[in-house]
Amino acid sequence: MENSNYLGTEKVGKLLQKFAIPCICSLIISCLYNIVDQIFVGNGVGYLGNAATGVIFPITVVGWGLSLFFGDGAAAALSVSLGRGETKDIHRSVGSAVLGSFFSGVVVIVIAYLWGDGLLRMIGATDANIQMAHEYYYAAGD
Repeated sequence: MENSNYLGTEKVGKLLQKFAIPCICSLIISCLYNIVDQIFVGNGVGYLGNAATGVIFPITVVGWGLSLFFGDGAAAALSVSLGRGETKDIHRSVGSAVLGSFFSGVVVIVIAYLWGDGLLRMIGATDANIQMAHEYYYAAGD
């Protein structure tokens, strides 16, 4: 069995390699998703399609931000608890973070659906691309 206290005993460089590289890779993949999406939409639909995806992107970023807010907060709380040796109630912190992340995503979706065109116009939708933004948003939610 591997040492369960390796975060407190392992060299920082090795820990960075073990944790930072996968994190960087996941962030690059997330960015590539948007880039590839823009390429295919631009080639398939045209500039109005790119404008429609650009209107929806801030809603996606808010959802990612809220998820990272809860996830990073739970990671910090977990690290502090492990450092203090208080491992009894760690599962509550992690469970609360997962539920908070999930419910914040639900709130973003509900607000976006209820606010509808007003939110899309506030973000930058025009008469030319609002229908495509609707289609992209509802297709992305399926």
